Amino acid sequence: MLRYTLMRLGIFVGCFVVVWGAVYAGLFPRGFGDSNFLWVLLLALVLSAPISWVVLRKERDRASVKIVQKVERVKANLDANRGQEDDADDSNHVRGQTS
Repeated sequence: MLRYTLMRLGIFVGCFVVVWGAVYAGLFPRGFGDSNFLWVLLLALVLSAPISWVVLRKERDRASVKIVQKVERVKANLDANRGQEDDADDSNHVRGQTS
């Protein structure tokens, strides 16, 4: 997941640099007053989202498979622990009835 996040951040930074250059070259309009940085930031975010969606599809799928595997492993461990607790409770209950 860290790899995907870093790749996504890299795409955003790349878009930010390109948009910043395009705004100062006059290809994109400047923001009003002091809002130019916010304008460049938002435009870079809007451009990087669909690029990341397409370019990082395989990496996102790999990350989701790893997350699903980890969740399944945690669920299996919880079920195993729950089964051990139930067995211990049942054996204590049986011992209490025989005494």
